[in-house]
Amino acid sequence: MKTYHLTTPISADDIKDIRIGDIVYLTGTMVTCRDDGHRRVVKEGLEMPVDVKDKAILHAGPIIKYLPNNQYKMVAVGPTTSMRMEMFEEEFVHKTGVRLIIGKGSMGPGTARACKNDKALQLVYPAGNAVYAAKHVEKIVDAKWTDLGMPETLWVCKVKDFGPLIVTIDTNGDNFFDAKKAEFNRRKEEQIKKISEQVQFIK
Repeated sequence: MKTYHLTTPISADDIKDIRIGDIVYLTGTMVTCRDDGHRRVVKEGLEMPVDVKDKAILHAGPIIKYLPNNQYKMVAVGPTTSMRMEMFEEEFVHKTGVRLIIGKGSMGPGTARACKNDKALQLVYPAGNAVYAAKHVEKIVDAKWTDLGMPETLWVCKVKDFGPLIVTIDTNGDNFFDAKKAEFNRRKEEQIKKISEQVQFIK
């Protein structure tokens, strides 16, 4: 396991050696984008109102404090379940050129294909750290698609050392969760065999 510090814009070359299980800390531009944002891009064919090419998105519905003069403060930004975006993510990545997909939990084969074909990473932010995560958002520089409401708005954030982010799908399309599941099943079968040998006298 290795630790990497990435700063946007991020190139394919920057992430080619990063593998599942590695740790990433992100500095630069990160945009929150969840269900409705993905739906607008993929199903409705709208252009993202903010350029996320070679940058990062976060599957999250943050809590925002509204300040005077159209200023905002991030109060909490816990990731939401990424699998909800699985039906959109392959096309979303291809259309937008986003390089890092950050969220909670595993994603499926569509995202894995996107990571392999378009050279992106899927990463998981540890759950239960929404307030801590907000401390690494230095500034909210813009808000797009505000008609969607606070959770679904595209909050354009400037972050510093945002992480730790665990790489769960790499540019080979390897999936950390699938690998761990296979390892679990292998160990389970080994234990079942041992137990069966010890209790074979039972009829």
